[in-house]
Amino acid sequence: MKIRVKSSVIKHIPVIHGGRNPLTILDPSIIDFSSNVTPIGIPSSVKKILKKNIDNIKDYPDFSSSLVLSSLKKYTKLEKSNLLVGNGAIEIIYNFCFAFLSKKTSVLISIPTFQEYEIAAKLSNCKISYFKTMDLSKNLDLFILQIPKRGCIFICNPNNPTGKLLLKSQLLDIIKAAKKLSTIVFVDECFIEMVPTSNESVISYIKKYDNLFVLRSLTKSFALPGIRIGYAAASNQIINILQKIKIPWSVNSLAQNAATTALENKSHLKKSNLIIKKELNYLKNKINTLNGFDCYDSSTNFILIKTKFDSTKLQQKLLKQNILIRNCKNFRGLDNHHIRVAVKSHKDNLKLVKALEALS
Repeated sequence: MKIRVKSSVIKHIPVIHGGRNPLTILDPSIIDFSSNVTPIGIPSSVKKILKKNIDNIKDYPDFSSSLVLSSLKKYTKLEKSNLLVGNGAIEIIYNFCFAFLSKKTSVLISIPTFQEYEIAAKLSNCKISYFKTMDLSKNLDLFILQIPKRGCIFICNPNNPTGKLLLKSQLLDIIKAAKKLSTIVFVDECFIEMVPTSNESVISYIKKYDNLFVLRSLTKSFALPGIRIGYAAASNQIINILQKIKIPWSVNSLAQNAATTALENKSHLKKSNLIIKKELNYLKNKINTLNGFDCYDSSTNFILIKTKFDSTKLQQKLLKQNILIRNCKNFRGLDNHHIRVAVKSHKDNLKLVKALEALS
């Protein structure tokens, strides 16, 4: 029997994220600079709540994630009707594209950026245009001129992998221009809470602009990638549609416990940002002195580095020293001379600098 498959599915190529593989996951001695989560790790309160509630996995989780929504209402100062909880930010990206994009939708993506926007949009057979820039803030007027009618724009702020941050005023210029063209603006703010110098979030503006969709994650800011929980904020209309198509019980009970507890711990974010600010400057200043390594300016907890070395060979050499970096050659708009490193503890950052010094 010949099985019929959508052409977009046949063409689909999953994204390879980070540098982890089954062998490196099982090796606790490896320092993972490819994973850009907070350098201070999981809040102790979250560890306690997970242990306390482990027996609850015998029961189905809360279908509506009601406790998480209550915590998010307090945390974001938005109404529950404007909030959506998902099995990580990734689930929300794919559900968003499934619900709102089609072969008639024109999509604009600034590159290099997080690849899942493109991959999820391609599954809906969208018409995708790419705007290449290493710093969107310097090319804002030209980008705005390319906003499609009745389409969708994807913006990561701060951007992964470049670490560049758009000001709130710049994002609002994009949102206003897009609204006039009936175009949705998808703003990924998964790293916004790890910008120690300013708050450029536009999450509060979903009340004013019904074409704005904001994505957030607890993965990065609270070091919970293994739990898988994220959320989004948008108009009632958008949220209602996404709630309708959401897979039942997609957010497990432990993830819900972790989220409600983490959201009560804002001091964790403050402590994290103090370290990020200090160690970001340390890494950038040290690495920039090395032969063959040039850091891009970053506003968040990771640094994109241009190197004279082949990124694959460099990754392999560093792995022999139990240091794992992100090879960025598979980001559209970059090549095999780009790597990304996360800001970690000073002890770990010293080891990275020492390893790079030996190679330069």
